[in-house]
Amino acid sequence: MFIDRVVVRVKAGDGGSGIVSFRREKFVPMGGPDGGEGGRGGDIVVAGDSNLSTLLDYTYRDSWAAPSGDHGSGSNKTGKSGGDIVLPVPVGTVIRDLETQELIGEILEDGDRVIVARGGRGGKGNSYFVTATHQSPREYQPGEDGESRSLELELKLIADVGLVGQPNAGKSTLLSVISAARPKIADYPFTTLSPNLGVVQLSDSRTFVVADIPGIIEGAHEGRGLGLQFLRHIERTRLLAFLIPVDSMDWQAEYDQLRAEVAAYSVELAQKPHCVVFTKMDLLGDESAPPIDADEAFGVFAISAAGRTGLDPMIAAWWSRLLEFKKVTVKRDDSVPLP
Repeated sequence: MFIDRVVVRVKAGDGGSGIVSFRREKFVPMGGPDGGEGGRGGDIVVAGDSNLSTLLDYTYRDSWAAPSGDHGSGSNKTGKSGGDIVLPVPVGTVIRDLETQELIGEILEDGDRVIVARGGRGGKGNSYFVTATHQSPREYQPGEDGESRSLELELKLIADVGLVGQPNAGKSTLLSVISAARPKIADYPFTTLSPNLGVVQLSDSRTFVVADIPGIIEGAHEGRGLGLQFLRHIERTRLLAFLIPVDSMDWQAEYDQLRAEVAAYSVELAQKPHCVVFTKMDLLGDESAPPIDADEAFGVFAISAAGRTGLDPMIAAWWSRLLEFKKVTVKRDDSVPLP
């Protein structure tokens, strides 16, 4: 099950209190204050884990509390600090405060760590308050409370190329052909109910990641269909590929509608480089791309995923554009064979 948004409640550990204690030792005629300070409470930490792909684990348990610090003791002994609680999440997770919607942090790489609730500081014991004129203090500090908050964890997949199209545009079929991903493929709308990622393997160990999201229909940015639920997963992509099947009733209208839905969802997303990919060209028996007004696109391609035709020029164009982002110099032959 693909879970990409959860709400969790976290409570960092409270700090331990300092204590009032006086030194009592045999053969020592005069003692003195020796109350130690309390230990610090444990933090709540969200950490990136590349082995995870969903937030499913947090549907089974949604409340986490870190241990508190121990109280101080005599002989100026500091209490033991509480251990941290680490919550592993997939790479691409955005962390917000549920009440204020304040952005707390993002997990962009494996091993990234964000402290979402800090443990309370331990209180001072009475030995801290000794002065030249105050030799026997009986003051101490209680430990501070640890932070407590509700968090919204939202997963946004990190991919290089995002496939955008209406239901049954051939996105899943294309992903299954150019990568090792095996998304569900069928001849009815909304076959894809959750995003899929596929790694495209090129020559010379070059790779990039392609994301396939559920079909976009008119009004998706307002919540119609599955679009609004999953449009967030192409926000992090570097390129967009708008897929239009050649058996569509109106190629231009479908392209314009897809562009409009993306722009209505996010202006920044609509400004990303994009191309147009005509799919199912085997239905026409013609390999040339149909005419379409797409001046802002960096390319218009005609492919047949089932017939495995037209894929090489498209993938080569994707890689060429990705190089501009990755700033990688390819020293060997830049031809792009099929995986």
